[in-house]
Amino acid sequence: MNFNFADILRDTAQRHGERLALVDGDRRLSWSELDQAVDRTAQGFAAAGLVPGYRVVLLVANSIEFVTSYLGILRAGLVAVPLNTGLTKPEIANVVTHSGARLAVVTADLAERVESVRAVAPDELEGNAPLLPSIDPETLAVLLYTSGTSGDPRAAMLSHRALASNVKNLSELGEDRMGPEDVVLGVLPMFHAFGLNAVLGWAVKTGAALVIDQRFEPAHTFDLIRKHGVTRLPLAPPALHALVASPELRDALQSVKVVLTGASTLDPALAVRFELASGLFVHQGYGLTEASPGVTTTLGESEPKPGSVGRPLPNVELRIADEQGEDVEGDDPGEILIRGGNLFSGYWPDGVEGPDEEGWYRTGDVGYLDPEGDLFLVDRLRELIIVSGFNVFPSEVEEVLVGAPGVREAAVIGVPSEETGEAVKAFVVPQPDQTVDPGEVREYAGSRLARFKCPAEIEVVDHLPHSVTGKVAKGRLREAPR
Repeated sequence: MNFNFADILRDTAQRHGERLALVDGDRRLSWSELDQAVDRTAQGFAAAGLVPGYRVVLLVANSIEFVTSYLGILRAGLVAVPLNTGLTKPEIANVVTHSGARLAVVTADLAERVESVRAVAPDELEGNAPLLPSIDPETLAVLLYTSGTSGDPRAAMLSHRALASNVKNLSELGEDRMGPEDVVLGVLPMFHAFGLNAVLGWAVKTGAALVIDQRFEPAHTFDLIRKHGVTRLPLAPPALHALVASPELRDALQSVKVVLTGASTLDPALAVRFELASGLFVHQGYGLTEASPGVTTTLGESEPKPGSVGRPLPNVELRIADEQGEDVEGDDPGEILIRGGNLFSGYWPDGVEGPDEEGWYRTGDVGYLDPEGDLFLVDRLRELIIVSGFNVFPSEVEEVLVGAPGVREAAVIGVPSEETGEAVKAFVVPQPDQTVDPGEVREYAGSRLARFKCPAEIEVVDHLPHSVTGKVAKGRLREAPR
């Protein structure tokens, strides 16, 4: 059976055509108007000579244009490659080369960052064209880059089946599930899996109105919530930290029924502070790009447990395994393995390192299940650093830092941060008989890496600890007094 993720929009438009779909500043679109705009955009891609399977870079901040361009790309049978709008020119160039993108959809303020690709403004894409293609649900829909945009790019391949399975799973939650009467704040970036498919995708599935915003700022966010009667508030933990300090928190959130966080670890103490200040429980979830992204959530639980990230979503299986892949006894920690229709098809371009023959995917995260089946996260097997919900791979940053003036060797670790959950800390060793200026290193990194990847702290050291195999012993760096 043929299926395109954008078919979900068409179905929602048929059921809720005149209801409000998107709010973006002073602009409004109903579901019927959105569906028509997506049709015109998809036809514009076809008229431009793009054929199904071509990759299209999407360098657009949260906006109606992002939504129509993204869904238009999918409806035309093309592959969307949403990019962080904070990426630098070299990072974008690497992604274009790695993905083989044929076109970039970009807003005027970001167009200068796109090199060797014709920059097309979203409003240029409307037009007339032939009938749009039928799509096998296993067809690639989205490439989401999880790491290495400046070094060794790595992109998760999400099919139409995976995207649709995730929103189906969310829509089958219990009493906390979203509906057409809801108004959702869409401030999480749509180039991130959370904002793309657990906010935008879920709204498209349910017919909830989405209030789009490009930036989080407490007073501005409060104004939007009051003005539009927002009922659902999905935010990253750093945003909760910023909101909880406001004396108007409880009053501003009177219309809100559900607060949901994900993308990075939520400090239990922050959750308690927010709940006491707002009177609203903070629901948590666990997900990853490779799962489109939902794995577990506390939504739908009558009594969510503090510190837990909840239970598996409907139609998602989860188990805890040892190094050999065998189930762990009792509530001992182990690697989290997941299985479900929402899983990716491996990494671009060859589908490597995807789910195994039985459909299980090893997440690289460590956790344990309590007797009731609630998941608690413990650690990460990989050295991934998560800054404000965005992935930072130390090796990528280290490769840049060793090119900085006077630097011979560099090592990067994640350190706790109240503002961003984690922050990047770098240790750099000078070249013999040279000195290193941390300010110069920071400026050098800033010209080559997105801001969230740049070290928040740079420490100059005489040497780095190494293991017997020559690898930097980062555990000893983490244990060193700071």
